[in-house]
Amino acid sequence: MSNERLRSALLACGMTVQSLAEAIEVNPKTVERWITQGKVPYRRHQYATAAALKVDVTTLWDDSRTVDSAMDLTKAEIVAVYPHRHTVPSGLWRDLYARAQNNLDVLVYSGLFLSEDPLFHDLLKGKVEGSTQVRILLGDPDCEAVRQRGIDEGHRIMDGKIRNALVNYRPLAESHPEIGFRLHATTLYNSIYRSDDEMLVNPHVYGIGAYMAPVFHLRRMPGGGLFDTYANSIEQTWGGARQVTDRDITGA
Repeated sequence: MSNERLRSALLACGMTVQSLAEAIEVNPKTVERWITQGKVPYRRHQYATAAALKVDVTTLWDDSRTVDSAMDLTKAEIVAVYPHRHTVPSGLWRDLYARAQNNLDVLVYSGLFLSEDPLFHDLLKGKVEGSTQVRILLGDPDCEAVRQRGIDEGHRIMDGKIRNALVNYRPLAESHPEIGFRLHATTLYNSIYRSDDEMLVNPHVYGIGAYMAPVFHLRRMPGGGLFDTYANSIEQTWGGARQVTDRDITGA
């Protein structure tokens, strides 16, 4: 029996058997058998196909093998795990953000290492000069959550790191006001770096700096919920954040 739902999804997406095969890295003849013979692919290929066609996996296959557990879906969204932030490949931050076309978000307390990168500044300029929404969320240097985070990391200079980042970003904010800069007062459990349907999540661990904590590279998959959990956190934090003032930069 042929899989007409898969055939229809291909047509609706403007893809061919060849282009889908290239996108998910399988032989075109394999994709053809999925359509004409109704063959059910391995789970990883089911999810990769659904992601490429931007549909839920159960739209394409209702075989019992597609009824995966929440843990299976979670694993599907995890691209890589790095034991410490400093072990993340140095170019991954820029490469991930360079791929952004719709959403580029940074949710941190200071994220000082990004603010000190002139190539990252140039990347942000290019994105907002296009059609990408750029939002930078830093911690409110005067809030209790920032003070406590500094103590938890074993120092008391988190507010100073944030003001340093604000100074670094000031020329960018003045020349490109379309970049959104806001300050939040939330107790931040993770630093989140989002680029469309990808993100790097850096959990905050008591007693150590963020550079020593793990980093999870996530990619949104149809039917998964892990990516969206963190994406929703960005939206809620942005909604409760405030504009930056000169006092935030000077501390006076």
